[in-house]
Amino acid sequence: MNWRIHHRAETESTNADAAKGRPGDVFTADFQSGGRGRIGHKWLSPPGANLMMSAVLDLDGLEAAEAATLPLVVGLAVAGAVRRLAEASGAPASVSLKWPNDVLANGRKIAGILCERHGDAAVAGIGLNVLQTEFPPEISGTATSLALVGAAPRGADVPDMRGAVECVRDAVLGMLSPLYERWRSGGFAAVYGEIAGIDWLKGRRVSVAATDGDAETVDGLCGGILSDGSLDVGGEKVWAGEAHVKYDIPAI
Repeated sequence: MNWRIHHRAETESTNADAAKGRPGDVFTADFQSGGRGRIGHKWLSPPGANLMMSAVLDLDGLEAAEAATLPLVVGLAVAGAVRRLAEASGAPASVSLKWPNDVLANGRKIAGILCERHGDAAVAGIGLNVLQTEFPPEISGTATSLALVGAAPRGADVPDMRGAVECVRDAVLGMLSPLYERWRSGGFAAVYGEIAGIDWLKGRRVSVAATDGDAETVDGLCGGILSDGSLDVGGEKVWAGEAHVKYDIPAI
């Protein structure tokens, strides 16, 4: 991919900006006033501290079922970038993918993905914690950042916060480009093995709700992400929702 970077100091949402773009456009910002995640969750970040990025990807000719696996593909790219940055910093981290759209480092959320389709294109929104070291009380026990795991870019070629975030941006795009091309040409099967290899939920007792706080849940032992992008929960396929690990029931 030949990425074209469009940066703003402040915007309401990079995903909203990207909705007006074309494949290959990448929209970033130092600050989002209306950042959001899946199922209406808000996503707030200190100005300049983290990567807020939305890339426009071509979906022309893809069936809806195949296009629905894009968040996992983007998550795999982000996970790969985090792992490489950690290794380069001499602080290897355990990086995993939490279905359907979170990336974890050492068991804590470091990034989230929000993909939205617009006709024959998709906007892949990525929020990746880079330099943030303090989080609101409600997520302080579950969130982390590259800085906290010792993997934030640094050195003479990274003179400031902006440089560090741009370094992370380039690392993510460098991983996303070949993975996206493989997925486009070979389908989800072309990347499934790598995704299954970093599946954090597999083997854990989970509860999945269609929306946050939904009374209708699916509970059971998680068999992992399946080859069609769904999640196996107690032998039942779940296609979308919010997955929570039931820590009070030991994982098997």
